[in-house]
Amino acid sequence: MDLGGILLARHGETDDNREPLRFQGFADTLLNETGRRQARELAERLAGDGIASLWSSDLSRARETAEIVGARIGLAPSLDARLREGDRGRWEGRLMVDVQRAEPDLYAAWRRAGPGFRFPGGESLLEHQTRVLEALREIRRRGPLPALAVCHGGSIRVTLCARDPRGLQAFQEIEVPNASVVAL
Repeated sequence: MDLGGILLARHGETDDNREPLRFQGFADTLLNETGRRQARELAERLAGDGIASLWSSDLSRARETAEIVGARIGLAPSLDARLREGDRGRWEGRLMVDVQRAEPDLYAAWRRAGPGFRFPGGESLLEHQTRVLEALREIRRRGPLPALAVCHGGSIRVTLCARDPRGLQAFQEIEVPNASVVAL
């Protein structure tokens, strides 16, 4: 899987990224003030990197981050829904601690991750990975490179799992802070 020339950036902070954590998934949560500051700092870090194309998930938190970066580097983001966070199904909007208490077996299965885990009423980690990798391959084909894709923690994690010998079993072990950048 050659995705060289693509940088992935996670969106800035939302209120749901703060304790107590919520499952966001497809929920269209907005950046908070800290997230907007993080997006401006990300834009400054990337300003001299020669980014030639800018892509983003269509969810507000990623789109706003990409727009802030794009204003600094002179590019408008192209939106691609395939870069979205995983569909967390009926867990979206719920506090993680509440899900852990109410559905301990299913929550434990999510913590073990793996290609077969499916969010109740949502998508599997493998489906999420397949969708994101398809988008990234198209970004690489369409270019120009280097390209920046602003997306979500889970989308970055499933991408990195594709290069990890443990596959999706490594999902929970990968840390992706808000406004961080990963080079592929």
